[in-house]
This record gives sequence, C-alpha cells and structure tokens, in this order.
Amino acid sequence: MMLEPNVIVLYVDDMAITSQFYQDLLGIKPIDASIDFHSFILSNGMNLALKAKHSVVPQTEVKGGNGELAFALDDHKKVDELFATCQAKGISIIFPTSQVPFGYTFVALDPDGHRLRVVSLGQSS
Repeated sequence: MMLEPNVIVLYVDDMAITSQFYQDLLGIKPIDASIDFHSFILSNGMNLALKAKHSVVPQTEVKGGNGELAFALDDHKKVDELFATCQAKGISIIFPTSQVPFGYTFVALDPDGHRLRVVSLGQSS
C-alpha cells in the first residue's frame, strides 16, 4: 500500500484572520468551519486545513516557517502577476521574485509565518 498525503494541516493563532487570508488567497470558502478548524478543498483534490494551535493534541510549540506550501504556476508571467497582487494586498514578502536553479519564484508569509512559495519551474524562455 502506498500512502499519499491528501490533507495539509496548518496550526494557526487566530482562526478568523488566517481563514480570511486563505479565503482571499485561494478564492474559495472553507467547506467545514468550526471555532477551531477550517477546511478548504482545492481543485486538485488536496485539502488545506487550518487548526487552532491552542486545540492541538498533543500540544505543539512549533511556529510557521518550518516548511513551505508551494504553488506551481504555468509561467513566469503568472508568478509576476501574483507577486504584484500579494504586494498590493500587503502580504509579507520575504523573498522577492528571483530566478533560482529550480525556477522563477518568490516567497510570502501567511499571518502565522507559514511560508508560501510561488514558482514557475524551469528557466525563463
């Protein structure tokens, strides 16, 4: 049996703020929303869930930034467009658009410090 992850759970400090952030970013509303848990089903079948940090069992002290949620786009122009949108919305950018060995990318942070990498794989044409 091969295990394939289909849910990513991010621990958050303020559910209302972070849920609204992802609603704006993803353009969808959560399909499940309680005080301590919100769940977004993405078009590719992945489930992005938010869990209130205070309700996690066993408790955790892990902060955002220990990994990345990556969004692969078709081309560099789309990366530039999303970068401009993030800047206009005041989203924290920790790495501006740059060509790196694996592609064209930038990195932003959500309200809890989780890294959001946007990338177009490969070199510019």
